[in-house]
Formats: sequence, structure tokens, C-alpha cells
Amino acid sequence: MFRVVGIGELLWDLLPTGAQIGGAPANFSYHAGALGAEARTISRVGDDALGHELLAQLTALGVSTECVQVDPTMPTGTVAVEIDADGQPCFDIRANVAWDHLQVDAAAMHAASSADALCFGTLAQRDPVSRAAIRTLVAASSSDALRVLDVNLRQQYYSRALIEESLTLATVLKVNDLELPRLVALFSLEGDLRAQLEQLAERWQLRAIALTRGDRGSVLLTAHEWSEHPGVSVEVKDTIGAGDAFTAAMTVGLLSGWALDDVNGHANEVAAFVASCSGGTPPLPSRIRSAFVTRA
Repeated sequence: MFRVVGIGELLWDLLPTGAQIGGAPANFSYHAGALGAEARTISRVGDDALGHELLAQLTALGVSTECVQVDPTMPTGTVAVEIDADGQPCFDIRANVAWDHLQVDAAAMHAASSADALCFGTLAQRDPVSRAAIRTLVAASSSDALRVLDVNLRQQYYSRALIEESLTLATVLKVNDLELPRLVALFSLEGDLRAQLEQLAERWQLRAIALTRGDRGSVLLTAHEWSEHPGVSVEVKDTIGAGDAFTAAMTVGLLSGWALDDVNGHANEVAAFVASCSGGTPPLPSRIRSAFVTRA
């Protein structure tokens, strides 16, 4: 059983239909666990009703709360979410909340240093306190571990320097088709899509890159191979958590040593199912979970 860790924001997505667990690292950990990994989330919630309910909900979902810290003064994070006609979310992320004050403690350090894969992003690094903690934890992982950077560009909470420093720590990059043009502009990448991804891989010595393109599927790149998938057609409820589900499935597939086309295909199937549901952590059907268990 692979040990997989998501590091960063843990919060409530305040959807028009009600509050649901959110935060890319938490979504990632949930789906990695549903696909057979031993998954943990390293984050921080407030010592308030919302924080206690988050911990209870994570436990109910089967996600360990061992590495979720409780802040005595800062509130639990929340995000107001509006969904457009295409199912795309628009986020209003509350600032100065518990996960902005993530600390390096013994439980977090043990989880990070023993992980086979870690996933981290840029959003949770918006505060200097959490930024320092995340970088310490990622750097503490084994040299063999997959360090997956989900750039996750949100509102004004990113910069060229932040992305560049995060890429220096990463060995795997996940980016979507709205984020890639921003990276192209920030880092003066040239040529067509493949050339741009190859430049990113070469500049930061990345072992793999995933480009997700919504209902148009995805492109995966490793040092020796390309894989392109056309996507899985579903009726989209909302796209919250679909990218995180893709990242989790890709990570489990890469750790398992699957052929790249198989990794891509299964990751698209998981992401499409999540997009067909409301919220980022729907129960995965047995047909999806069994495909991972059988192949593992």
C-alpha cells in the first residue's frame, strides 16, 4: 500500500447547494485513499464548530485526521463558490485562516518523510508561515518520492517567484489548460503545446507532467513517452475536485508502474465521474475502485 500525502488547504466549499469539504490537498488525499493508497492530509483547521465538523467529515470519508492540526485562534477556512452554466466554479477564498498558519510538527514530518508521494500547490503558500512549513515538509520527503505540484492558480495568490520555487521542489507537475498559458507567459515558453511542456520538464528536471483539458481529456509526458487521451463524456454537474481526482489517480498509477496510456485512461475516468457529481469528494463507484485494486 503506497503512502500518499496531500499538504495544504483544508476548508469548506460554500456551494449554492450547501457546504462541502474542499481544498485540493484534501480532495487529493480522499481520492488517493479511495483508490487504495494509505492517504493523509497535512493541514490546519480552527478550534471552532466548522473545524470540528471538518474533522468528523474527514473521518467519515475514511481520511486520517492524524496530521490535521487545530489552531487555537484562527478560524477554519471557507470559500464561497458560484457555479456557472458550464459547471465551472468561481471561488472567493477567505484569507488569514487556520491553514495559512500550518506548522511543522512531529506528525506532519513523519508523514512527509515516509511518503511515497506528496501533492502540494501554490494556494496554500500564500502566507509566509504556511509557505515555509510546506517547503520544509516537501523537502523532507525521500529522493525517490513523487513530489507532485498542482499549481492551482487562484485569484491573486501566486507569482512567478512562488511558482518557480515550487517547481524547483517538484518532480511532477499537474497543470490545466487555463493555467498553462499563464506559465507560458511567465516563463517565456515557446512553440506548440508539446514544446512548451518539454521546456517545463527540461528546465526543472521533472519526471512527469500532466496537462488536463476538461472534457477534452489530458496529455501526459514523461522522460521517454507521451500519452494523449480524448476524455470521457459525461453530463457535468460541477468540476470541483475533478482535477484533484485526476491527480490522485495519476499518482497512484505512476507509483504502480502502469503503462502511461493506462494511467491516463484511468485518471480521466475518475475525473469524469467526479465532474458528474456535486462537490469534490463523491463516493467512487466500485467499478472504478476495483480497476485500481485489480491492477495493483
